[in-house]
Amino acid sequence: MNKTDLEQHIIEAIEDNPYCSLATVEGGKPKVRYMAVYNDGLNIYMATNRCTHKVEELEDNPNVSLLLGYESGGTKDLLEIEGTAEVSRNGELRKQLWNDRLEKWFTGPDDPNYVILDITPKRIEFTGKGQELQVWEA
Repeated sequence: MNKTDLEQHIIEAIEDNPYCSLATVEGGKPKVRYMAVYNDGLNIYMATNRCTHKVEELEDNPNVSLLLGYESGGTKDLLEIEGTAEVSRNGELRKQLWNDRLEKWFTGPDDPNYVILDITPKRIEFTGKGQELQVWEA
């Protein structure tokens, strides 16, 4: 499969699997939690509170790993994403990603505790249902 087709399959798999496991590094050891995933193509975003441990961990070490797919209700495609994360306070991005589900944690898109994890993929392993492993690299 060529890179353009692979990217399209990856984007579709991200859009069809709205949750992932996000791994950060804490004290030299992996720390994993579930997160909701938003994307614009291969640009991946996650909403979080600026006062969480994951924000502290990312400030010390921006390397992340995401695992998406093969869950109940998902496509059965599997994505393993390695990349880096930046904690963004970009007002336009916060407004763009704002949705009603976030009201449980934040007062609105201008809440000072509401930040976005902006994830830049470096390597993606994609295994489509019934397909061989494909690797995408930046």
